[in-house]
Amino acid sequence: MLNLARIRAITLDLDDTLWPIAPTLERAEARLQSWLDAEAPATAGQWRLPEQRRALRAEVAREHAAQAHDLSHLRREMIALALRRAGDDPLLAEPAFELFFAERQRVECYADALPALECLAARYPLVSLSNGNADLHRVGLGMHFKAQVSAREAGVAKPDPRIFGFAAEAAGVAPHQVLHIGDDALLDVLGALDAGMQTVWINRERRDWAHAPRRPHLDAADLQTVCAVLGLAG
Repeated sequence: MLNLARIRAITLDLDDTLWPIAPTLERAEARLQSWLDAEAPATAGQWRLPEQRRALRAEVAREHAAQAHDLSHLRREMIALALRRAGDDPLLAEPAFELFFAERQRVECYADALPALECLAARYPLVSLSNGNADLHRVGLGMHFKAQVSAREAGVAKPDPRIFGFAAEAAGVAPHQVLHIGDDALLDVLGALDAGMQTVWINRERRDWAHAPRRPHLDAADLQTVCAVLGLAG
């Protein structure tokens, strides 16, 4: 059960918590493919093949393991490697990445997300906490947040307890005073529990919890449910 009296700040995951990430990435990949078709046709032919992209991603992950927390870096290197292998100009990697990155910021929030952000931000300082590379200001949600903490900036990714500590510091409170909200059982819930935080599992698909005896403090179907439990709805 949540201890409401302990909560002084809230940290929020982004991808698949505030918006579905799969359609966002599909649009960004399609935009990148169209750009490569026009600017680097040799690369485009290889990039179109899913198995080729998987192989490039695996190779870049191996060669840049120290930057595993930095998805933007890995994406740039993946594009640059594809360009070199195809005989195209690797300097095209930067504009290609920027095009992909801009499209990645065009998210479509879940219906409950914006009303919930408004109610939560009216009561608590909010800090975003993400392994991804969404930019809240480019997404258009920055006004609701006191700060944003990403794995790229922190140098470590969830579920490492250190990144949760950085988020608590950004909120200006101790970790035990934070309620972390996220969709991923391992990265969000167990990671936040290890950091000493209370946790909410956003479980839109109503899946069974598979990590007993440890459990989230609240299993919620959506963010409006969280607001109601916190006494903030309506």
